Amino acid sequence: MTDLRTLPKLELHLHLEGAAPPAFIRSLAARKKVDLSKIFDGSGAYVYRDFPDFLRVYEAACTVLTNPQDFHNLTLAVLEQSARHGVVYSEAFLSPDFCGGGDLIAWRDYLAAIEAAAATAEAEMGITLRGCITCIRHFGPEKARQIARCAQETAGPFITGFGIAGDEAQFHPREFAYAFDAAREAGLGLTAHAGEWGGPESVRAALEYLHVTRIGHGVRAVEDEALIAHLAERGIVLEVCPGSNIALGLYPDMSAHPIETLRRKGVLVTVSTDDPPFFHTDMTREYQMLADTFDWQDEDFAQMHQTALNAAFCDTRTRAAIAKKLEAR
Repeated sequence: MTDLRTLPKLELHLHLEGAAPPAFIRSLAARKKVDLSKIFDGSGAYVYRDFPDFLRVYEAACTVLTNPQDFHNLTLAVLEQSARHGVVYSEAFLSPDFCGGGDLIAWRDYLAAIEAAAATAEAEMGITLRGCITCIRHFGPEKARQIARCAQETAGPFITGFGIAGDEAQFHPREFAYAFDAAREAGLGLTAHAGEWGGPESVRAALEYLHVTRIGHGVRAVEDEALIAHLAERGIVLEVCPGSNIALGLYPDMSAHPIETLRRKGVLVTVSTDDPPFFHTDMTREYQMLADTFDWQDEDFAQMHQTALNAAFCDTRTRAAIAKKLEAR
């Protein structure tokens, strides 16, 4: 078995703000004299009770990210920790809601800072980043339209995708169809969080109303055999985050996680960390859990890497460059 830490990896499901190291947020809070003590435990790690409380803590941490330079520094910190675990290509969910409140002019400034940091990281660490603009479901459909405009206006070589995250209990996917249609017209790849806290029906709704090619999480599709067959037949890719699912209590442990069942039944799966410091995980740990629990070998990881590469929201030139990095090992 190859050293799992150094194995070149692709990550398709990573929230930029959610990947912020706790020390990074604590330092910003101290410098800006913002009291965030209640979102950290005694050891300095993020602390929350359940998924709704996780969203609250996540958004509280974002309150100290107030200018483009903060996001420049955040991007470097996140990419550095990803690169340490062998990630050579990453797609990060970027939320204009947290970058100037969704204002297009402000968003351009934040995006320029993020993109500059990504260029530095690629040159110095060998990791390539692409951005997937993401509306926040519980902020509502009207706000999503505003975020879709940000996506339309900045789509290009760096901004390559559009998605939706947040509380799956809020609003129906049909209410976000306009935003997704706008993103599709701009040539962006489409993904949606579903099948995590919503059941199989949430996956079906995302496919029917948003016409996505990837589903964020999607693991509860395992509860519906017809849906499993549909996903496999259509080649819909699941961005699975096992450590996140376990940390939030969706499954008690890795042995109960459905990723291997879904894969055996022909569903295309990838593996990501979601919000790694919140869930005390990293890409090496995710891979190690797969190897320890399901006896994944080099060929299993290679197959998953090819799935991720095929599903990546990037251009042909970038895809070819990442393929060479995978072939090097």
